[in-house]
Amino acid sequence: MKNYDIIFFDIDDTLFDFAKSEQEAFNKVFDKYNLFNSLKLYKKSYQEISKVLWRDLENGKMNLVELGSERFRRLFLEHKLDIDAVVFNQDYLGFLGEQTHLIQGAEKVISDLSHKRLAIITNGYTDVQTSRINNSPLKSTFEHIIISESTGFQKPQKGIFDYAFNKLQITEKSNVLIVGDSLTSDIQGGINYGIDTCWFNSEYKENNTSLKPTYEINKLESLLGIIIR
Repeated sequence: MKNYDIIFFDIDDTLFDFAKSEQEAFNKVFDKYNLFNSLKLYKKSYQEISKVLWRDLENGKMNLVELGSERFRRLFLEHKLDIDAVVFNQDYLGFLGEQTHLIQGAEKVISDLSHKRLAIITNGYTDVQTSRINNSPLKSTFEHIIISESTGFQKPQKGIFDYAFNKLQITEKSNVLIVGDSLTSDIQGGINYGIDTCWFNSEYKENNTSLKPTYEINKLESLLGIIIR
Protein backbone atom coordinates (compact mmCIF):
# COMPACT_ATOMS: atom_id res chain seq x y z
CA MET A 1 0.00 0.00 0.00
CA LYS A 2 1.08 3.56 -0.66
CA ASN A 3 -0.19 6.96 0.36
CA TYR A 4 -1.18 8.56 -2.94
CA ASP A 5 -2.52 12.09 -2.50
CA ILE A 6 -3.60 12.63 -6.09
CA ILE A 7 -5.38 10.05 -8.25
CA PHE A 8 -6.14 10.47 -11.93
CA PHE A 9 -8.93 8.34 -13.34
CA ASP A 10 -9.69 7.47 -16.93
CA ILE A 11 -13.41 7.49 -17.79
CA ASP A 12 -14.33 4.91 -20.41
CA ASP A 13 -14.12 1.29 -19.27
CA THR A 14 -12.61 2.49 -15.99
CA LEU A 15 -15.37 4.43 -14.22
CA PHE A 16 -18.03 4.33 -16.93
CA ASP A 17 -19.25 1.29 -18.85
CA PHE A 18 -18.45 2.43 -22.37
CA ALA A 19 -19.69 -0.73 -24.11
CA LYS A 20 -23.14 -0.26 -22.63
CA SER A 21 -23.12 3.48 -23.29
CA GLU A 22 -22.01 3.01 -26.88
CA GLN A 23 -24.69 0.38 -27.50
CA GLU A 24 -27.44 2.65 -26.16
CA ALA A 25 -26.23 5.54 -28.30
CA PHE A 26 -25.99 3.29 -31.35
CA ASN A 27 -29.51 1.99 -30.82
CA LYS A 28 -30.86 5.53 -30.75
CA VAL A 29 -28.92 6.99 -33.66
CA PHE A 30 -29.47 4.06 -36.03
CA ASP A 31 -33.13 4.02 -35.11
CA LYS A 32 -33.32 7.73 -35.93
CA TYR A 33 -31.96 6.99 -39.42
CA ASN A 34 -34.24 3.94 -39.88
CA LEU A 35 -31.26 1.58 -39.92
CA PHE A 36 -31.94 -0.28 -36.69
CA ASN A 37 -32.66 -3.63 -38.38
CA SER A 38 -29.09 -3.80 -39.72
CA LEU A 39 -27.45 -2.46 -36.55
CA LYS A 40 -25.57 -5.67 -35.74
CA LEU A 41 -23.86 -5.68 -39.14
CA TYR A 42 -22.96 -1.98 -38.99
CA LYS A 43 -21.74 -2.19 -35.40
CA LYS A 44 -19.22 -4.92 -36.24
CA SER A 45 -17.82 -2.90 -39.15
CA TYR A 46 -17.77 0.26 -37.06
CA GLN A 47 -15.79 -1.34 -34.24
CA GLU A 48 -13.11 -2.55 -36.64
CA ILE A 49 -12.84 0.89 -38.23
CA SER A 50 -12.92 2.74 -34.91
CA LYS A 51 -10.18 0.60 -33.37
CA VAL A 52 -7.77 1.57 -36.16
CA LEU A 53 -8.67 5.26 -35.98
CA TRP A 54 -8.32 5.53 -32.18
CA ARG A 55 -4.87 3.96 -32.47
CA ASP A 56 -4.02 6.60 -35.10
CA LEU A 57 -5.26 9.26 -32.69
CA GLU A 58 -3.03 7.98 -29.87
CA ASN A 59 -0.10 8.00 -32.29
CA GLY A 60 -0.81 11.58 -33.36
CA LYS A 61 -1.79 10.69 -36.93
CA MET A 62 -5.18 12.42 -36.75
CA ASN A 63 -7.16 14.67 -34.44
CA LEU A 64 -10.44 14.05 -32.65
CA VAL A 65 -12.57 16.11 -35.03
CA GLU A 66 -11.25 14.15 -38.00
CA LEU A 67 -11.82 10.85 -36.20
CA GLY A 68 -15.45 11.63 -35.44
CA SER A 69 -16.70 11.93 -38.99
CA GLU A 70 -14.06 9.67 -40.60
CA ARG A 71 -15.25 6.56 -38.74
CA PHE A 72 -18.76 6.97 -40.10
CA ARG A 73 -17.57 8.07 -43.55
CA ARG A 74 -15.68 4.78 -43.87
CA LEU A 75 -18.62 2.83 -42.48
CA PHE A 76 -21.10 4.33 -44.92
CA LEU A 77 -18.68 3.88 -47.83
CA GLU A 78 -18.23 0.21 -46.94
CA HIS A 79 -21.99 -0.40 -46.81
CA LYS A 80 -22.88 1.97 -49.67
CA LEU A 81 -25.07 4.24 -47.55
CA ASP A 82 -25.79 7.80 -48.66
CA ILE A 83 -25.64 9.55 -45.28
CA ASP A 84 -23.82 12.70 -44.19
CA ALA A 85 -21.10 11.37 -41.85
CA VAL A 86 -20.57 14.72 -40.13
CA VAL A 87 -24.24 15.13 -39.19
CA PHE A 88 -24.56 11.48 -38.22
CA ASN A 89 -21.55 11.77 -35.92
CA GLN A 90 -23.06 14.84 -34.25
CA ASP A 91 -26.27 12.92 -33.60
CA TYR A 92 -24.36 9.94 -32.26
CA LEU A 93 -22.31 12.08 -29.88
CA GLY A 94 -25.49 13.75 -28.65
CA PHE A 95 -26.96 10.38 -27.70
CA LEU A 96 -23.64 9.22 -26.21
CA GLY A 97 -23.54 12.25 -23.94
CA GLU A 98 -26.81 11.10 -22.35
CA GLN A 99 -25.32 7.80 -21.15
CA THR A 100 -24.22 7.54 -17.51
CA HIS A 101 -23.73 3.80 -16.97
CA LEU A 102 -21.10 3.21 -14.29
CA ILE A 103 -18.68 0.31 -13.86
CA GLN A 104 -19.55 -1.85 -10.86
CA GLY A 105 -17.90 -0.42 -7.76
CA ALA A 106 -17.16 3.01 -9.26
CA GLU A 107 -19.46 4.96 -6.97
CA LYS A 108 -18.10 3.26 -3.82
CA VAL A 109 -14.47 3.71 -4.85
CA ILE A 110 -14.88 7.41 -5.58
CA SER A 111 -16.84 7.91 -2.35
CA ASP A 112 -14.25 6.10 -0.23
CA LEU A 113 -11.44 8.15 -1.81
CA SER A 114 -13.29 11.46 -1.64
CA HIS A 115 -10.79 12.83 0.90
CA LYS A 116 -8.06 12.50 -1.75
CA ARG A 117 -7.49 14.88 -4.66
CA LEU A 118 -9.33 13.15 -7.52
CA ALA A 119 -9.25 14.22 -11.15
CA ILE A 120 -10.25 12.89 -14.56
CA ILE A 121 -7.81 12.62 -17.43
CA THR A 122 -9.52 11.21 -20.51
CA ASN A 123 -9.36 11.10 -24.26
CA GLY A 124 -12.61 12.13 -25.87
CA TYR A 125 -15.02 14.91 -26.69
CA THR A 126 -15.43 17.69 -24.12
CA ASP A 127 -19.21 18.04 -24.38
CA VAL A 128 -19.81 14.29 -24.29
CA GLN A 129 -17.55 13.47 -21.36
CA THR A 130 -18.64 16.50 -19.33
CA SER A 131 -22.31 15.70 -19.89
CA ARG A 132 -21.89 12.08 -18.84
CA ILE A 133 -20.09 12.99 -15.61
CA ASN A 134 -22.42 15.85 -14.69
CA ASN A 135 -25.50 13.67 -15.12
CA SER A 136 -24.07 10.77 -13.12
CA PRO A 137 -23.71 10.08 -9.38
CA LEU A 138 -20.05 11.12 -9.75
CA LYS A 139 -20.98 14.75 -10.37
CA SER A 140 -18.96 17.26 -8.32
CA THR A 141 -16.51 14.63 -7.04
CA PHE A 142 -13.49 15.60 -9.15
CA GLU A 143 -11.20 18.56 -8.65
CA HIS A 144 -10.68 18.87 -12.38
CA ILE A 145 -11.96 17.11 -15.50
CA ILE A 146 -9.19 17.11 -18.08
CA ILE A 147 -10.33 16.10 -21.57
CA SER A 148 -8.11 15.68 -24.60
CA GLU A 149 -10.25 17.81 -26.94
CA SER A 150 -9.90 20.78 -24.58
CA THR A 151 -6.15 20.41 -24.10
CA GLY A 152 -5.09 19.68 -27.68
CA PHE A 153 -3.25 16.56 -26.50
CA GLN A 154 -4.36 13.01 -25.83
CA LYS A 155 -2.99 10.19 -23.74
CA PRO A 156 -0.31 8.91 -23.94
CA GLN A 157 1.16 12.25 -25.08
CA LYS A 158 3.21 14.16 -22.52
CA GLY A 159 1.28 17.36 -23.21
CA ILE A 160 -1.94 16.21 -21.55
CA PHE A 161 -0.02 15.26 -18.39
CA ASP A 162 1.79 18.61 -18.40
CA TYR A 163 -1.62 20.27 -18.65
CA ALA A 164 -3.01 18.17 -15.78
CA PHE A 165 -0.04 18.80 -13.49
CA ASN A 166 -0.21 22.52 -14.19
CA LYS A 167 -3.98 22.62 -13.60
CA LEU A 168 -3.66 20.87 -10.24
CA GLN A 169 -0.39 22.66 -9.41
CA ILE A 170 1.39 19.36 -8.78
CA THR A 171 5.12 19.54 -8.15
CA GLU A 172 5.82 16.03 -6.85
CA LYS A 173 5.24 12.96 -9.04
CA SER A 174 5.83 10.30 -6.39
CA ASN A 175 2.41 10.71 -4.74
CA VAL A 176 0.42 10.62 -7.99
CA LEU A 177 -1.34 7.54 -9.41
CA ILE A 178 -3.19 7.10 -12.71
CA VAL A 179 -5.88 4.42 -13.02
CA GLY A 180 -7.07 3.25 -16.41
CA ASP A 181 -7.98 0.29 -18.59
CA SER A 182 -5.77 1.03 -21.59
CA LEU A 183 -2.17 -0.14 -21.68
CA THR A 184 -1.34 1.99 -24.71
CA SER A 185 -3.07 5.13 -23.44
CA ASP A 186 -3.29 5.31 -19.63
CA ILE A 187 -0.42 3.03 -18.65
CA GLN A 188 1.95 4.08 -21.45
CA GLY A 189 1.23 7.73 -20.71
CA GLY A 190 1.76 7.34 -16.98
CA ILE A 191 5.00 5.37 -17.37
CA ASN A 192 6.38 7.88 -19.88
CA TYR A 193 5.57 10.72 -17.49
CA GLY A 194 7.15 9.04 -14.49
CA ILE A 195 4.10 8.43 -12.32
CA ASP A 196 2.75 5.21 -10.85
CA THR A 197 0.11 3.38 -12.84
CA CYS A 198 -2.75 1.01 -12.07
CA TRP A 199 -4.06 -1.11 -14.93
CA PHE A 200 -7.75 -1.89 -14.50
CA ASN A 201 -7.90 -5.19 -16.36
CA SER A 202 -11.49 -6.24 -15.80
CA GLU A 203 -11.46 -8.66 -18.74
CA TYR A 204 -8.31 -10.45 -17.57
CA LYS A 205 -6.49 -9.63 -20.80
CA GLU A 206 -2.96 -10.87 -21.31
CA ASN A 207 -0.35 -8.14 -21.32
CA ASN A 208 1.57 -8.80 -24.53
CA THR A 209 3.41 -5.48 -24.41
CA SER A 210 6.66 -4.46 -22.76
CA LEU A 211 4.71 -2.13 -20.45
CA LYS A 212 4.79 -2.95 -16.75
CA PRO A 213 2.12 -1.14 -14.73
CA THR A 214 2.87 -0.52 -11.06
CA TYR A 215 -0.33 -2.35 -10.13
CA GLU A 216 -2.92 -4.49 -11.89
CA ILE A 217 -6.48 -4.98 -10.64
CA ASN A 218 -9.45 -6.86 -12.06
CA LYS A 219 -12.14 -5.27 -9.90
CA LEU A 220 -12.32 -1.53 -9.36
CA GLU A 221 -12.82 -1.93 -5.61
CA SER A 222 -9.42 -3.63 -5.40
CA LEU A 223 -7.96 -0.15 -5.80
CA LEU A 224 -8.95 0.51 -2.19
CA GLY A 225 -6.45 -2.15 -1.10
CA ILE A 226 -3.61 -0.34 -2.85
CA ILE A 227 -4.06 3.18 -1.53
CA ILE A 228 -3.43 4.07 2.10
CA ARG A 229 -6.53 5.89 3.30
